Amino acid sequence: MPIPDTDVITTADFHIDTDTDTDIPPAAQLPGPADELPAAASPPELVLQQVRDELALDGNAQRNLATFVTTWMEPQARQLMADTAEKNLADRAEYPQITAMEERCVRMLARLWHAPHPERVRGCSTTGSSEAAMLGGLALKRRWQQRRRRQGKDTTRPNLVMGANVQVCWKKFANYFEVEPRYVPMEPGRYHLTPDTLTAYCDDNTIGVATVLGSTYDGSYEPVADICMALDGYQAATGTDIPVHVDGASGAMVAPFLDPGLMWDFQLERVASINTSGHKYGHVFPGLGWALWRDTEALPEDLVFEIDYLGGRSPSFTLNFSRPGAHVVAQYYSFLRYGFEGLRHLAVQNRATARALATRIRALPPYELVTDGSELPALAFRLAHGAHGFTVFDVSRAMHARGWQLPAYTFPAPCQDVSVLRLVVRTGFTAELASMFLADLTEVTRQLQLRRSMPAPAVKPLVVAAEPAHANTSA
Repeated sequence: MPIPDTDVITTADFHIDTDTDTDIPPAAQLPGPADELPAAASPPELVLQQVRDELALDGNAQRNLATFVTTWMEPQARQLMADTAEKNLADRAEYPQITAMEERCVRMLARLWHAPHPERVRGCSTTGSSEAAMLGGLALKRRWQQRRRRQGKDTTRPNLVMGANVQVCWKKFANYFEVEPRYVPMEPGRYHLTPDTLTAYCDDNTIGVATVLGSTYDGSYEPVADICMALDGYQAATGTDIPVHVDGASGAMVAPFLDPGLMWDFQLERVASINTSGHKYGHVFPGLGWALWRDTEALPEDLVFEIDYLGGRSPSFTLNFSRPGAHVVAQYYSFLRYGFEGLRHLAVQNRATARALATRIRALPPYELVTDGSELPALAFRLAHGAHGFTVFDVSRAMHARGWQLPAYTFPAPCQDVSVLRLVVRTGFTAELASMFLADLTEVTRQLQLRRSMPAPAVKPLVVAAEPAHANTSA
């Protein structure tokens, strides 16, 4: 086959017949990035191509090791989401089947989380775990206020106790709903909330303790059962009953399948509410969250609104009103499609991949593990102590240049000297991708080490010729 002609096509040779629909438009007709409304409409195919071209500059979702959020769904689930994209979950009278699917998902989660009386559990879908967590915190605050009023006590200084490792949604909750956040600080070697120092931060104004089943910092589980026992002792000593909310954004859809003996859910009487993300290990695209309360007592009735102006009466306890019904449909599909054994199989695969990656990274100098993927399928690792000539932030940037989003960050004070890289394994992160990642991490590390060991090039002094004493300045 001859080499194709590479001559440049001139403008005169480039003819466009404007009478056909299949022509490529001149570049001048293509819409460009805009920060104000264009004066006129554009052909849909042109705009589609423009937006796609811009999106092509984004990162590859499969190589995004920073996020816990689902980046892969089956074509059938995608089709169901497309089929129901226009349906508003708030319009329950018009879409009773989606409403029924939401209620079924709540009952499935109630049983999965060992609710003593699943029929008494109250729950709802949300736009994500942040909204679900805030609803859980709001219910804690309202219950505390009601109890204090019955006792004739002040209700103006509520506080919430949590570890310094909590996700930012809890900091938002404290700010938005005027609750004093009491962060139990980390300590060297202890990077999440534990029972030993917890009760020192509690008092009569504590509305609850927020525990995290799967810390975003390192993927570790907080010991919810031990925390509840510490609060049992605190109640016996002081008479103050402090409920627990479990932020199970990721872990609440992992632990039931991989850690059946772990006590963290409604089996513990002190656990009043749990939230999770359907869009994390629930295998649904963002954004979908779930919030469940043990019973009607855990969710004060005055927080639930009766909506009656959409053609029928329906209860509502959400911060957002209009919400996509498509995500609930996708969650229902996911539960029916996989079942308990299927979801367990996916979780086993993710954890096995995370553990295998941890084993390989542990053997790669100069890294050492902070967590090894044995709880959430995520692991954190850092540079071993000593001078290396580069930082985890250098590694993160170098990996980004190879197409990987591998986040680097520093732990909160007083552990601000600990800087880590964190890797999250999700469904869709194949063995082939894992091998590619390890190869790139090995090569990036080698190059950074080589750069450190190379001597700096010698810099010759700059010699400037002396100007003649009587320089001729004439033209």
